[in-house]
Amino acid sequence: MAGPAELPERIPLFPLPNAVLFPGMPLPLHIFEPRYRKMVNDAKQGHRTVGMVLLRAGWESDYAGRPAIYPIGCAGRMDQFEALPDGRFNIVLRGLVRFRVGQEHAGEPYRLASVVPMPETVGDVAALEAARPKLLAAIGRASDGPAVLVMQNELPAPHFVNALCQSLDLEPVERQSLLDCDSVEERCRRLVEILEWKAVEQTHGSGGGIH
Repeated sequence: MAGPAELPERIPLFPLPNAVLFPGMPLPLHIFEPRYRKMVNDAKQGHRTVGMVLLRAGWESDYAGRPAIYPIGCAGRMDQFEALPDGRFNIVLRGLVRFRVGQEHAGEPYRLASVVPMPETVGDVAALEAARPKLLAAIGRASDGPAVLVMQNELPAPHFVNALCQSLDLEPVERQSLLDCDSVEERCRRLVEILEWKAVEQTHGSGGGIH
């Protein structure tokens, strides 16, 4: 996991309504809006870091401006970069470290903010390993992709938990609640709670669940 030294003090923010990035995880993105094309170009020429943040409910009324965002995000470094002929980009961010958004700054068409790194701890490794069977049972109805992923028993516990948070079919606010956890152990417990609740919903025919 990345440390504070790897995160610039001021980074561009990329707020989206449906994407949450976790430390160590890849996130493919298609960049087409002019302001975010400039953001990608500027980042590529400098520290290659972009801060992913989740938009709060009601963002639609002010999307072109500065709609409200959740205060905790995750910074990612551009691992892959593809410039398309029409000016759009395909990029892949690799999660570095969580951060808390501080003061936002003017001067760019995209959002730019001072951020405070929030490195997470692993927590109780033994407890994490003991929780692995619970997670496997809870995602028994998941698609083949996540199932193949989690069956790789050699994955270290932090990577295992964060990969599930990134890949399972969860609501954006559920992912955000997982990102907010200060330790991987706490995140693991929260993920089990979410999955068990989804199983209850499926059993009672009230929708939701993992597909």
